[in-house]
Amino acid sequence: MTTLEIWTDGACKGNPGPGGWGVLMIYGAHRKEMCGGLPLTTNNQMELTAVIRALEAIRRPCPVRLHLDSSYVRDGITGWIYGWKKKGWKTAGGSPVKNVELWQKLDQLVTDYKAKAQIEWVWVKGHAGDPGNERADELANEGVLKAQIGQQ
Repeated sequence: MTTLEIWTDGACKGNPGPGGWGVLMIYGAHRKEMCGGLPLTTNNQMELTAVIRALEAIRRPCPVRLHLDSSYVRDGITGWIYGWKKKGWKTAGGSPVKNVELWQKLDQLVTDYKAKAQIEWVWVKGHAGDPGNERADELANEGVLKAQIGQQ
């Protein structure tokens, strides 16, 4: 079975400030690009939103290799989230998890998807020449521009 390759990225001009998210999906010969943004957000919120939008866009279950340059998202979804859920969405220090609504949405999408197919989380160094990551970054910056002119 063909693996769906996904690259995601988030961008923010100011933190908080106008932000954007970008997604590149490649399945065999098929390619899909998406982007969007918000007028007031953070970089981490846009990184999470990019992954959420990518998973929401999958039409049928297949193996997924998701490339992202956000250690925050990768480490959160593959490790930290288990402790957060056990502690009622609190961090190890007892404070509320930031961006909890986005984390809960991502957790539900991943849980639902993993019941059907595998997701492989691949960290890539940002701005280091990975073509998929570079395109996702361009799309995220397009999302920022959309947010700045009110086209979310």
